[in-house]
Amino acid sequence: MRLRSNDNVLITKGRDRGKRGRVSKVLPKRGRAVVEGVNVVTRHQKPAGAFRQGGIIEKELPLPLSNLMFYHEDCDSASRLGHRLMADGSKARVCKSCGEVIE
Repeated sequence: MRLRSNDNVLITKGRDRGKRGRVSKVLPKRGRAVVEGVNVVTRHQKPAGAFRQGGIIEKELPLPLSNLMFYHEDCDSASRLGHRLMADGSKARVCKSCGEVIE
């Protein structure tokens, strides 16, 4: 799994194609991620007790990871991610298009 929370991504497929957003949650077992402001649907919800309000609510549904691509702000393009071993023995994520270490 190469994408993590707080990564900027570009949506490559679906009705939200071309939009960019920030990953708020990754679901690795399902192979999906929730992106802020993307794949928003409306649901009619009944109130459940005192803590959950009823009505028409908008929520973000998860997208398949195959429909997302990491967006690198520095090279201003969507690119693939790779891994590189650093001098101290740790592993770091690397932008494939510009070769810069991420984080």
